[in-house]
Amino acid sequence: MSQSSNNRPADALAAHGASYPQQAAKAVLVLLLTLLGLWTLHSYLPALIWAPILAIAVWPLYTRAIRRWPPGKHNILLPSLFTAAVAMIFIIPLVLVAYQAGKEAHGVFETVDKARTEGIPPPEWLGHLPVGSQQATTWWQQNLASPDSASALLQKARESKFVSNGREYGAEILHRVVLFGFTVLTLFFLFKEGESLSAQMLHASSRAFGPAGERIGRQMIASVHGTVDGLVLVGLGEGFILGIAYLLTGVPHPTLLGLFTAIAAMLPFGAALVFGIAALILLTQGSVMSAIIIGVTGLVVTFVADHFIRPTLIGNATRLPFLWVLLGILGGVETWGLLGLFLGPALMAALIMLWREWAGSQ
Repeated sequence: MSQSSNNRPADALAAHGASYPQQAAKAVLVLLLTLLGLWTLHSYLPALIWAPILAIAVWPLYTRAIRRWPPGKHNILLPSLFTAAVAMIFIIPLVLVAYQAGKEAHGVFETVDKARTEGIPPPEWLGHLPVGSQQATTWWQQNLASPDSASALLQKARESKFVSNGREYGAEILHRVVLFGFTVLTLFFLFKEGESLSAQMLHASSRAFGPAGERIGRQMIASVHGTVDGLVLVGLGEGFILGIAYLLTGVPHPTLLGLFTAIAAMLPFGAALVFGIAALILLTQGSVMSAIIIGVTGLVVTFVADHFIRPTLIGNATRLPFLWVLLGILGGVETWGLLGLFLGPALMAALIMLWREWAGSQ
């Protein structure tokens, strides 16, 4: 009897086809290969993270389209259309900015040439600044009013670290463009193979972590949806409303400034910087009342968005107090950059869910 009992572990191991040393060696090999794979792809990991975030954000719309127009066996039309639509969300604003910059470049070159040959006298509005008008006028006269001082200032700018590192910045921009291309390509395959990938991930998480793995995954996905609604959509709404205010009050380039406001509004308290600049521009032009209108409108819009709309949208989706949402966003942005807008709240949601389950089980 005892001999039969002693043989059971060996029989069980034989049935599974691997001994304990073999299982340990396999675990080490899997860990080593995973680390080597991450190291190999570390330059492209942002693209591989952004693509799932974008896919999760628009997946409800994509599934509705799939139900409305069921794909054929090799149909790639819907994945291509959705991928192109998401790409255009980023490409169109960049094209608008580049177009406007190209229009303004000629005027900038003329101003630089005039400063080098004739100097630029202080503008009239400089003396009407509410704070620091005398210091600003003095600096302008010393550095831009005469051709010699303007040439010296332009020479310093030409020798600055920013200009000398232009090649490095160009290479970084090229790398960002390549990352964007890989993000779009990965997004296409996620749309195309999303159903099978989702099933595989559910099966893998169930094998690795049991029912808790699926709950954590669903909670993190819900947090991404809530963050998209609470940050991106609300930010776009803030940019649209303030863009109309810029147009009505005569702020230069209201469309571009509204776009910048929408992008900045995706970060907590970011919109205040942009509409503050807009109000300052109006103030320097002598439009005091318009500047006050922009300031008051911006404060009201951001107050309502940050204190009522965002906490409701993000809190309901993530089941997190807004304090943890805010800390997740700020800490995520500081650690991960723009990816942290979505990774931070997702991580906080997963941790809080684990804490609640553990504390409840106790």
